[in-house]
Amino acid sequence: MQSIIGWDIGGAHLKAARWENGRIVKVAQVACPLWLGLDELHRAFSEAKPIVGPADLNAATMTAELCDAFASREDGVNGVAALAAQELAPARVLFYAGPEGFVEPRAVAAHATKIASANWHASASFVGLHHQNALFVDMGSTTTDLIPIVGSKVKTQGYSDASRLANGELVYAGVVRSYLMSSGIKLVPFGGHWVPLMNEWFAATSDVYRLLGELPEDADVMETADGREKTVEASMARLARMLGHDGPEADLATWQQLARYFAEIQLRDLTDAAHLILSRGEINANAPVVGAGAGRFVVKRLAERLSRSFIDFSDLIEALPEARAKACDCAPATAIAFLAAKT
Repeated sequence: MQSIIGWDIGGAHLKAARWENGRIVKVAQVACPLWLGLDELHRAFSEAKPIVGPADLNAATMTAELCDAFASREDGVNGVAALAAQELAPARVLFYAGPEGFVEPRAVAAHATKIASANWHASASFVGLHHQNALFVDMGSTTTDLIPIVGSKVKTQGYSDASRLANGELVYAGVVRSYLMSSGIKLVPFGGHWVPLMNEWFAATSDVYRLLGELPEDADVMETADGREKTVEASMARLARMLGHDGPEADLATWQQLARYFAEIQLRDLTDAAHLILSRGEINANAPVVGAGAGRFVVKRLAERLSRSFIDFSDLIEALPEARAKACDCAPATAIAFLAAKT
């Protein structure tokens, strides 16, 4: 049986899942701040490849083409594909083009619009192999995909990021890299008053969920907003700065209460998006929410708000025990590997 590595090439992370004999055996996630230049992607591959090893077949999807290192999305698709093929040579490499399936490197340019940011389609298509009717929600470090599965098929109203944003199928809400200044909140409850936030990159949702003790241990692989430690005390200081305070000016419980408010606002945004999708009437009232990504603990709460059962993406896959959780965190890489095994 051949070995397959599924790659999800993002503008902030590079993720890889190794498939052997019908199951995921190794998973890697490394930081890849591609906005700093293409050298970051070379470096990320050099870190990830020793973890997952070589394979007979590499199947890749991407969102990195959106990065402002590229002049356009098409330019980004072609650039990322060329770099990936170079990094993974001499092994065979295929690129996922959504409903058009997998394509060889020589066909990337002709399928660029379908290859661009298609990782969500891979994960949702895999879920459709297991559920005829469901709401698939993948909450990662930066964004959340909300994808209706109808008749075992992906049934979105949009395909590109722009069209999915307009239809509530893509929400810029994640558990690590959502910066609190961009949350849309103008005032927060603090000390019995509504207090304005500073419009500065002082803190992110990683600080919120770290203070609440909910951030998965290995989910945050990027630098913090201030370049300091990833500790409760450091997160408390960053959150306090959003209000013009220092951390020691209030106790931990006070900052945790504020963190709960930020988490609540983010959950409301996801709930609104889910209700918009459900209002189409295509997903049955008893259909489950299938949750994936590092933020699936938030997705589970979303399912509760929607009065629906919750199914963890990890329950749909075969994986070694030590790789299962991370395989779910990296759902597109995992899904790509399984889908490629069927080609």
